[in-house]
Amino acid sequence: MNLKNLQQRITTLNEMTKPHYKLYTQEEKEILTKTVKLNEEVGELCNDILGILKLQRKAKMKNFDKRNIYQEFADVIITTIQLAEVTGVDIERAIEDKLKKIEKRNLQEKDLK
Repeated sequence: MNLKNLQQRITTLNEMTKPHYKLYTQEEKEILTKTVKLNEEVGELCNDILGILKLQRKAKMKNFDKRNIYQEFADVIITTIQLAEVTGVDIERAIEDKLKKIEKRNLQEKDLK
């Protein structure tokens, strides 16, 4: 298979699997935008973690500043809270519920040992 053939096959596949819906509301557009932004911020945090571990390529290491990781963590947290707001999630309740679930699971696992 050559690249031109692959591209044609993927074009056909895209037409077959194209979503048959549109984002109509401003809220739906905002949710999508915040979701994509969150992924971008997580990617930037991952890049900084690779830098701290010195697993980043040399060209990126030249401009790497390990102090940036603070900003990247903040960006992830802020964007997550923004996404929670537009989706109607009470982030405080969500975190509290999740912590209780994790604590319960850890206690159960401890009892099994």
